[in-house]
Amino acid sequence: MSEKFKLKFLLIFFVITCESFAQDPHFSQFYANPLYLNPAMAGVTVCPRAIANYRNQWPGLGKAFITYNFSYDQYVNVLHGGVGLLVTADRAGGGNLNTTVISLMYAYKFNITSRLQASGALKVGYYQRRLVWENLQFEDMIDNQGGFILPTREKQPDNPTIGAPDFSAGIFLSYDDFVYGGIAVDHLTQPKIGFYADNATQLPMKFTVHLGSVINLHKNGSATDEREFSLSPNILYQQQFNYRQINIGLYLTIDPFVGGVWFRHNFSNPDAIIPMLGIHYQNLRIGYSYDYSVSQLRGTSGGSHEVSASWQFPCIEKRRHIRAIKCPRF
Repeated sequence: MSEKFKLKFLLIFFVITCESFAQDPHFSQFYANPLYLNPAMAGVTVCPRAIANYRNQWPGLGKAFITYNFSYDQYVNVLHGGVGLLVTADRAGGGNLNTTVISLMYAYKFNITSRLQASGALKVGYYQRRLVWENLQFEDMIDNQGGFILPTREKQPDNPTIGAPDFSAGIFLSYDDFVYGGIAVDHLTQPKIGFYADNATQLPMKFTVHLGSVINLHKNGSATDEREFSLSPNILYQQQFNYRQINIGLYLTIDPFVGGVWFRHNFSNPDAIIPMLGIHYQNLRIGYSYDYSVSQLRGTSGGSHEVSASWQFPCIEKRRHIRAIKCPRF
């Protein structure tokens, strides 16, 4: 049995066994996927925006994890906050395990002081998970001469498609367009997502803490009527069940270009180095990043490719009592 087949088999087997715990897909361009990172970031740019994300993780294993994301958000005056729509579709194991999540969120925004802004949000969604059992191939199905022709002894799921409501919350702070950060907690009710009737597997809560800064590199300290020239160090910590990771990164913006590099560590071992390049042209932003694996998977996984694209719509009306929060867009 090839090494790639063993890895693909383990990926599927772990997600259907009784003792498994599901994990959310992750993105390397965190701020290019702001509503996924923290619902409190809905409406931070004030004007409407639409964002699309694509991630192909471990392509060397043959479509191991492919994730699509779409979001739309804007600030609404009468609601004193931002509203957002987030759709996530994750296809694992060549499309044999499919997860779709559709969420709506509201982020109330207010000024604590003239220099300190805050946002608190609640996200409500529907989580659906589907296992395409008939497409799975197990080790006991292999005939030495005929290949995959034998029936499997594995127990077929009672419910190959499951769904449940899902709730998340978050807070976000920005001080003087210089320092920003937030905390988000996903899956507050830990919905049951087991495929078997006697399986009480729950979706564990995910905790996210992120902090960063934008340092203006213009000599006079002001970028008025000039292209953005800034440095932005960032740190992000996430934990879901026993899985923990910390990401440390740095962005350099020389408008219209943005370059960056991240290092991701899973505490038990270093995981990846992530270079990123983006461009901003008028209302359009496009970014590409590549996860270069430094773990034991580096010779097999093929790393991870990620692409983001966003469109910033012009504001229809003036909004005087709230201003856009300055933070990275990739």
